[in-house]
Amino acid sequence: MTRPEDDAQRWTVHSERPVYENEWVTVGLADISMPSGERFEHHTVMLPPAAMTVVLDDAAEHVLLAWRHRFVPDVWNWELPGGLLEENESPAETAAREVEEETGYRTRSIEHLVTFEPMIGMVRNAHHVFLSRGAERVGEAVEVNEGRFEWVPLAQVPELIAKGRIVNSGSLVGLLHVLALDGRDSGSQTE
Repeated sequence: MTRPEDDAQRWTVHSERPVYENEWVTVGLADISMPSGERFEHHTVMLPPAAMTVVLDDAAEHVLLAWRHRFVPDVWNWELPGGLLEENESPAETAAREVEEETGYRTRSIEHLVTFEPMIGMVRNAHHVFLSRGAERVGEAVEVNEGRFEWVPLAQVPELIAKGRIVNSGSLVGLLHVLALDGRDSGSQTE
């Protein structure tokens, strides 16, 4: 359902200035006005855009996931291969490159699923999620700190999510998207 934009409800940004920045994060302050007319400074956080890929095996029964530790939240979880866009690189190029660098597999196809903002009210950080149907082993992973990759049965993903074993937003969005598509495909076959 598409709704027209309502300029009366738009928040107005009068100016924005960085207060801290490096290659990974920019923190800023924006002078904004809300629709009610209230005006104040609001923090902004900008992170580089990222791309990740749901890599399915040829039978579409297993997904390639990394079991890894994330030190900031001190969490172990399963994640999709992915990373930050490099300069002059499209999201699809990043997705394919990251799969190969992190896993040693080359995608047979790359299909855009969705682009989303993981913390839309606080952070600018586009996440581009792709689907690869099939991959072939072309060598060893060159990125060695990305966790231990395994082919995990796709049928186990809902249970892993329910048990808190998949908590990364990009992985959740990509995997749930693929499961929803699979359910829709199998549902349309039985009708």
